[in-house]
Amino acid sequence: MAVTWTIEQLERNTNGDGVVMAHWKATDSEVVGAGDDAITHLGSTFDFCVFTPDATAEGYVAYDSLTEADVIAWVKADVDADAIEEGIAAQITASKEPVTAVGMPW
Repeated sequence: MAVTWTIEQLERNTNGDGVVMAHWKATDSEVVGAGDDAITHLGSTFDFCVFTPDATAEGYVAYDSLTEADVIAWVKADVDADAIEEGIAAQITASKEPVTAVGMPW
């Protein structure tokens, strides 16, 4: 299992100052079983980060030159990435070992 981080959307100032918000998603899955009996257990988290662009700052990257990897690095620096990934792993574990069930006894 490895958590995949993606940027779902960026918001930027139209005056060229740069990215002010990044909407991100982190996901992982684990397949248990094989063939028709395979079950995929999923975990995910999504949120957004707010940024204050500063074109004079060292390391500033212009909007047109950004890569998804650049923005993911910003997001991971802004959030507790380890805790998020642990939470996703816990979601998968809970999916594999449910403590509740649905149904009717009749």
